[in-house]
Amino acid sequence: METSELLKKVRKIEIKTRGLSKHLFSGEYHSAFKGRGMSFSEVRSYQYGDDVRNIDWNVTARTGEPYVKVFEEERELTVMLLVDMSRSLSFGAVSQVKQEILAEICAVIAFSAINNNDKVGVLFFSDRIELFIPPKKGKQHILRIIRELIDFEPKGSGTNIAVALEYFNNAIKKRSICFLLSDFMTKSYEVPLRIASQRHDLVGVQLTDPRERELPDVGLIYAEDAETGEWRWIDTSSARVRKQYARNYLEFSAYCRTVFLKTGADILSISTNESYVNALLKFFQKRIRP
Repeated sequence: METSELLKKVRKIEIKTRGLSKHLFSGEYHSAFKGRGMSFSEVRSYQYGDDVRNIDWNVTARTGEPYVKVFEEERELTVMLLVDMSRSLSFGAVSQVKQEILAEICAVIAFSAINNNDKVGVLFFSDRIELFIPPKKGKQHILRIIRELIDFEPKGSGTNIAVALEYFNNAIKKRSICFLLSDFMTKSYEVPLRIASQRHDLVGVQLTDPRERELPDVGLIYAEDAETGEWRWIDTSSARVRKQYARNYLEFSAYCRTVFLKTGADILSISTNESYVNALLKFFQKRIRP
């Protein structure tokens, strides 16, 4: 992409997402994640009303009386964006492709974080680790992230969420807020997801498109698999083909929901034909409510 065109796109996203972050999301972001970044302080006897999730089972077992862990809120949080850069994110049949929406969502979260004086880092992945940008503060750092989101050319084409989570688990030791952004059209990431959700405040953001759920009946088409690069003829007039297409999508989606539920991590699904602004606001407000 030409430098002038890239700068225009960066500026356009900056203007849109900084405004959203300042006027809509800053308060919701702070309230939704306040107290989520915590450091261990001490243990004390369990009191009525304490969160049972904070029970220290080792101390409880030794003493025979229930004890809970006491945490102190960290004033400065670290936000990590784990961003799927595989070719399937270039799909989109409505108004924007998933990659464009993903870039704006990342920018909104990043600007909301720096408005709260938090650090922001990024990990780009496909079927491999593409790029790691360590957490930092400041507008220029966020603008660099936006430039990379727009113009980065991944070497890989497939999706391996497990590899991304394993790298993240090794690279970021301090508890952070982690947004994992992908279409989740893959499997086999339950174990590293469980480890990450135990160490960090993990939120999955699933980007979907209506045409992924249902294949239209338009006859014989010659299509490319975005992740493998394979071209083949597909008979969309076949009810069996359309049914299998829908089944594949539902299988990946069901796996995603099940794994996130089992690991205790949050999952937010956003479609290309809906407002990500409304979806994010509803999600943040849901986390604010006890």
